[in-house]
Amino acid sequence: MDLAFVYAETNPIMPDSEWPYVAHTTLFSCWERYRKSKGIVTVKTYRDVPANDPAQLKAALAQGPVSVAIEADKAAFQQYTGGVLSGSACGTQLDHGVLAVGWGTDASAGDYVIVKNSWGPNWGLEGFIKLASASGAGTCGINQSASIPTTN
Repeated sequence: MDLAFVYAETNPIMPDSEWPYVAHTTLFSCWERYRKSKGIVTVKTYRDVPANDPAQLKAALAQGPVSVAIEADKAAFQQYTGGVLSGSACGTQLDHGVLAVGWGTDASAGDYVIVKNSWGPNWGLEGFIKLASASGAGTCGINQSASIPTTN
């Protein structure tokens, strides 16, 4: 995510109304649609959240959404349909950028982080997943690489 924030420092982000998300099969096809003149938000700077500390991630979430990297190539993540995903079944080898948007507590599963995925509303809980808050790398590695941009 840090590289994306550096890019957005000089290339304003276009609003969804001008450039709605559409999955692509080729890496560079999306760049053909980008129009710098239609960008409305630039990143001023960003900061990384201290790694492997769920309390630091929660503190960052208290300020707003946080970009996080997770491992999403395992069935436990890909086939998620509800509840709080916990344990080591989804791994910690980071391969997917998502947005942590909040946290909560489940009576039986304990604390969790609410994550918005980019796979659309038909995946998970209408496009979201609840990842158990765990020490160290965290569920799906969520505590390993988190960062927050400051925008204009």
